[in-house]
Amino acid sequence: MPKVYKPGKVAIVLQGRQAGKKVVVIKQLDEGTKERPYPHAIVAGIERYPRKVTRTMGAKKLQRRSRVKPFIKVINYSHLFPTRYALELESLKNSVSADHFKEPSQREDARKNIKKVFEERYQTGKNKWFFQALRF
Repeated sequence: MPKVYKPGKVAIVLQGRQAGKKVVVIKQLDEGTKERPYPHAIVAGIERYPRKVTRTMGAKKLQRRSRVKPFIKVINYSHLFPTRYALELESLKNSVSADHFKEPSQREDARKNIKKVFEERYQTGKNKWFFQALRF
């Protein structure tokens, strides 16, 4: 069976609190681990998407509406829906690993790094489709 979830692949979460949100796969574990004996992936996604901005808005309002609230999570493959899209984010691969989930402070630091990367990506205007909420 071919590997569907490669690092950088964009997927949609199907179950749980972040259902319907877009995520990007950071690391895939096809065989699972001792703690999680099922195929799963470490993903980073957007919990709260940036809001719409217009030309008439001031700089402060524009900055506030351009914020992104990310999340990092370990998700079972059966709860992910792969898309044909991919993001080329080299900085994300180094920011999150499996040991970040053991300590809450490490998880918080990883989330802050991802927030910085996502907001920078949004400001440059690359991958605009990733920063828009799904409508269905």
